[in-house]
Amino acid sequence: MNIQRIFKTLIAAAAAAGVFAAAPLHALEIEGVKLDEKITLSKGGPTLVLNGAGVRHKLAFIKVYVGSLYLLEKKSDNEAVLADTGPKRVTMDILANEVTAQDLISSVNNALAVNLSPHELALVEKRIRDLNNMMGSIKTLGKGGAVQLDYVPDVGTRITVNGEEKLTIPGADFFRALLHIWIGSKPVDGRLRDAMLGKSR
Repeated sequence: MNIQRIFKTLIAAAAAAGVFAAAPLHALEIEGVKLDEKITLSKGGPTLVLNGAGVRHKLAFIKVYVGSLYLLEKKSDNEAVLADTGPKRVTMDILANEVTAQDLISSVNNALAVNLSPHELALVEKRIRDLNNMMGSIKTLGKGGAVQLDYVPDVGTRITVNGEEKLTIPGADFFRALLHIWIGSKPVDGRLRDAMLGKSR
């Protein structure tokens, strides 16, 4: 093999390695939803890792969505996650053929009501209404749709629906309140809470 051919072989190998390195690494797949092992909330931002994910069930057997939680570093204790001030993401990847905005709004409001004290609820009440109004404008979400809730420090909770940024709600306390929906003491789905905390699937 001459020098030129060796050089071309090395270039091809390097290019192939670059392609593989650039390809997203899927940590796991649940109900056909592929979840990346690592993500960033913005270009140049810190890397978040998949803490855990699982299926949100309704009436024990209806699969509504895959819920996933991303953190700076993995945590299995819900209080540690709630106390964490770093960036985070919760994603709901829809599995059901149709999820109405009213379904999501009711689920959010009911979970917050049972997990927060009246005082805590009062502090975020107006911002919850803003979230409800935004979700109400969407009407329905179909299978394959996704809602992303990103907490960006010093910015707030950025809500993206099907890839389109819809609303940013200020305050670290607001995202912390939302986290109770999935990992609070009375979550919407106990199995999903354990899965998002990396304890089981």
